[in-house]
Amino acid sequence: MIDQIPAEATPAAPEPLLPGRLAVKPVAGSSQPAAILPGQEPVFGAGTLGGRGPGRIGDRVLAGLSSGAGAFLVLLIGLVTAFLVIKALPAITGDRSNFLTARTWDVGGGTLDFGVLPLLWVTVLISLLAMVLAVPVAIGIALFLSHYAPARVARPVAYGIDLLAAIPSIIYGVWGIAVLAPAIQPVADLLSRHAGWLPLFTDHNVKGGTIFTGGVVLAVMILPIVTAIGREVFERTPRANIEAAWALGATRWEVIRLAVLPYGRPGLVSGAMLGLGRALGETIAISLILSKVSNTGAFSFSIFNGGETFASKIANNAAEFNNPAQTGAYIAAGLVLFVLTFAVNAAARWVVNRRKEFA
Repeated sequence: MIDQIPAEATPAAPEPLLPGRLAVKPVAGSSQPAAILPGQEPVFGAGTLGGRGPGRIGDRVLAGLSSGAGAFLVLLIGLVTAFLVIKALPAITGDRSNFLTARTWDVGGGTLDFGVLPLLWVTVLISLLAMVLAVPVAIGIALFLSHYAPARVARPVAYGIDLLAAIPSIIYGVWGIAVLAPAIQPVADLLSRHAGWLPLFTDHNVKGGTIFTGGVVLAVMILPIVTAIGREVFERTPRANIEAAWALGATRWEVIRLAVLPYGRPGLVSGAMLGLGRALGETIAISLILSKVSNTGAFSFSIFNGGETFASKIANNAAEFNNPAQTGAYIAAGLVLFVLTFAVNAAARWVVNRRKEFA
C-alpha cells in the first residue's frame, strides 16, 4: 500500500520571476546589494549608505557647525597666544635680569628688573599639594558612591559634593584664612617640629597664610571636579568585566582592583588634570590666603612659607598697569602660566591616549 502524501506537505512551486521583479526582496539601507535580474529597475537605497533623504542635509549642516565650532576654538586659542606673546615680548627683551631664573620684581621705575622663578615655584608647589590631598580622597568617595553606598545614601552625598563646586572662590578664601588656617595650625606646627630638618617642612614663622593653608583650600575646591569624573567613569565600567571577576570568585575589593580601576584610569587622569588646571589658575582665594614675603632672602622650598602665584601676583598688582612696559611684565607672567597650563593638559592627553592603546 502506497502512503499518501498530504497535499499541504507538497513543496510549493517557486513563484515565476516576472519582468521588473527582484530575485530577493531588497532591504533599504542594507550593506549587500539585492540581486537584480536583467531589465529590472534597481531599488534606490539598497546596498548603499549614501542614499538621499530628509536627514542628509541636516547631517551636513550639523557637521559644518561642529567643524566650525572646533576651528573657532583653535582660532581663539591662537589669538590669545598671539596677544600674550606680542604684549610680553617687549618686556622680556627689555628685562635687565634673567626672566626665568631671577627672583627680583622691580617694574615700577623706568627700567624692568623682574623674574618669575618664585612665582613658578609657589604656583607648582601649592597645586601639587592640592593634588596630593584631593585625588586620593576623591577616588575613595567616587568608589564609595558607585560601588558601596546604597542609592538612598549615594544620591544625597553626590549632590552635596557637587554643591561644593558652586561655592564662589571668594567664600573659600575668606573661610580658608579665617576658619581653616587656625584649625590646621597645630598640624603645621607638628610637621615643622618633627620633620623640620626637611626643606619642605621648615618653619618660617608665617602663621595662617602659608602655602600649606592654600593647598588645603585648593584641595577642597578641586575635590568636586575629580570626584564627579571618577564617579562617572566607575559607574560606566562594563558589566561583563565586573561579572567575570565575580564569577572567578573575586572579593569586592578584588573586583574594584582588577576590573573597575583599570577601566577608569584614563578618566581619573583626565579628571585629576582638570582639577590641576583649576588649581594652577585659581586667583581670588589664593590672593586672600597667601602672605606676601620678600624675595631678598634665601630661596625657600618650604610649604610653611608665604608667597605669590602667577594669578595672585597679577590680581594683587592690577592697579599698577600704568604703562605698556610695566603691564607687559605682568602679561609675561601670564604667558608663563598659559604655557604651564597648556603643558599640563597636553601631558594629560598623552597619558590618556597612551593608556587607551593598552586597554
